[in-house]
Amino acid sequence: MPIRAVLWDIDDTIFDYTGADHAGMQQHLSNEGLPDGYVSVGQALGRWRELTDHHWARFAAGETDFQGQRRDRVRGFLGRELSDGEADAWFGRHVVHYEAAWALFPDALPVLDMLAHDYRHGVLSNSSIHNQDRKLRVLGVRDRFEAVVCAVELGVSKPDPAAFHAACEALDLAPQEVAYVGDQPDIDAGGAVAAGLVGIWLDRAGLGGRPELTRITGLDELPGVLRADTRFGAPSTFG
Repeated sequence: MPIRAVLWDIDDTIFDYTGADHAGMQQHLSNEGLPDGYVSVGQALGRWRELTDHHWARFAAGETDFQGQRRDRVRGFLGRELSDGEADAWFGRHVVHYEAAWALFPDALPVLDMLAHDYRHGVLSNSSIHNQDRKLRVLGVRDRFEAVVCAVELGVSKPDPAAFHAACEALDLAPQEVAYVGDQPDIDAGGAVAAGLVGIWLDRAGLGGRPELTRITGLDELPGVLRADTRFGAPSTFG
């Protein structure tokens, strides 16, 4: 069955989340001062990333809500008890600098342009529609996607097959007609395959080591993979 649509992850796939988060936190710490217990900005940035990964995993597992994972990241980072309002205020000051650093990866727009006429496009994200819809609009690409489906509103997160199936339903396509592209080998590519989609791992860091997955190291490789590999069939044109 030919692939008719591409579903996209956003953060660290088309949007440089890690770069923006790093730059934003660096500026935030410059303004706020280095919290007690840290000997360098580098150490603090590393700890912030660890906490982000940990609490996002808790959110994906249903152990906390979206706002809760933000508050827990702040409390863990500062190493002290804070009220919800205090944690929200600290995170809000960080967000100002984080959003100032928002940018697409350089290969995102050229590939979206190349695929625009041959494939339909949608988004499946483990974030919230409030965050991701606004992000796509600020970045100028919201109109590239027919549907934006997010875990907060679904009540289920990748890699649960139900999340992938909900995104396929939003496009009114069978899973076998959809390819999913994301930067996480298990959550994105592996989860998509388990749900019956074609999963493509965007391995920007060149980690390798997952021969069972279809892997690309840059989005510029995606059109060739979709059009040349016989598993993907012949593309349809939507005009």
